[in-house]
Amino acid sequence: MWEERFQTPDYVFGTEPAAFLKDHADYLAPKGATALSVADGEGRNSVFMAERGLDVTALEYAPSAIAKARKLTETRGVTVDFREVDVLSHIWPETYDIVAGIFIQFVGPDARPALFDGMKRSVKPSGLILLHGYTPKQLDYGTGGPPCAENMYTEDMLREAFEGWDILECREYERHIEEGEGHKGQSALIDLVARKPA
Repeated sequence: MWEERFQTPDYVFGTEPAAFLKDHADYLAPKGATALSVADGEGRNSVFMAERGLDVTALEYAPSAIAKARKLTETRGVTVDFREVDVLSHIWPETYDIVAGIFIQFVGPDARPALFDGMKRSVKPSGLILLHGYTPKQLDYGTGGPPCAENMYTEDMLREAFEGWDILECREYERHIEEGEGHKGQSALIDLVARKPA
């Protein structure tokens, strides 16, 4: 499904980073820190992190999305280590200062604990995880995301999933976003920024 979806001449979610990532750009430091972008899509978020001076690895399943992402790195003059992997069967062998999962809600409640556990293992001690997605109210808007309430996040669910971490931010809010044709319009959003124990 994802390979087919990204086989378009345009960028489905645009070439600018998610508004969430721009809003939290102060966390993308220092230069030279390592970062992992999970289910990176067409590269808009990994490229932005690389532009901030991070050493970025991006995981993505669809070759068509990776091809677009590589073109975007060439346009922007940055380097990203793109890896074609299925994040649901990934071994998660490396650790990073920052791990970002932005609109990765194709994963339902059965597979989500394993995905989150892999992402947690990939964060170095004292490193950060940044998660951004939709709340169940997003179904009322229909402006992006899956049509499944069980795939969405709530504050309680994220706080429970990251119990024992230092929760720097966990909040639900509504906002109008314009991120390509894939995310367009008033949206019910949620952000999590959490620091792994040292």
